[in-house]
Amino acid sequence: MGKLKKKLWIFILLIAIFVGGFYFLVKGNPPLEIGTLASSKDHKSVVVGIGNKGFGEVKIIDVSVNNNEKPSKTKVQVSNALQGFIVTDDYENKESIPYGFQNIEDIAMKAGTSEGTATKNDEIYGLSVIHHEAINRVNIKYSYLGITFDERVFFQAEVNR
Repeated sequence: MGKLKKKLWIFILLIAIFVGGFYFLVKGNPPLEIGTLASSKDHKSVVVGIGNKGFGEVKIIDVSVNNNEKPSKTKVQVSNALQGFIVTDDYENKESIPYGFQNIEDIAMKAGTSEGTATKNDEIYGLSVIHHEAINRVNIKYSYLGITFDERVFFQAEVNR
């Protein structure tokens, strides 16, 4: 009986080490890759090109801007490398429709979709954010393999000279 208990504890310890190691390996290598950054002249509409360099799906959980403010509108463009992205303040006008705007909760970003490796047949993703004031930071909270990540993307306002 004592030998069995000892083996069980060793097994539990090995599982804990494996799970902990896996967690830190994944946490240390976040899968979200930031690519294209574009904005309207007034910085009230921005696009963040995002890719998934991991081996599982990425789901966006939440998006905020500046000091964790809720943006007016947020969608994801599902496009291809040939077409690229559009900066717009209207997701439903005829120019925007070809860019495949979708709700964040409806998107699971496929693995291996970083902008640099995409072909015209591969999907690329652009996080499109609209706010009532200039956007200087986009905060992206996302989930990958059951682990939550936070990514911050900064936009520089042009300085008029």
